[in-house]
Amino acid sequence: MNDFMKRNTGLRIILILCFFVLGMVCVFLGWFQEGKMSGLIIMLVGVVLLLTALFVYNAAFSDPKRKMPKKK
Repeated sequence: MNDFMKRNTGLRIILILCFFVLGMVCVFLGWFQEGKMSGLIIMLVGVVLLLTALFVYNAAFSDPKRKMPKKK
């Protein structure tokens, strides 16, 4: 996925923009529904979409060969 995201920057920008806009819309729609459980669920969906946008952004810069050192 790392190489795919580096090669297709236009697709990556479109995905990030879509996830970001949908996430912000969901957060604000949920925010306007005060006192309802459905508002909280819509806000949580919005947060997940915003985190997905962040994941897509960072996917192009991740190094698959780099591994975390083992703890002793």
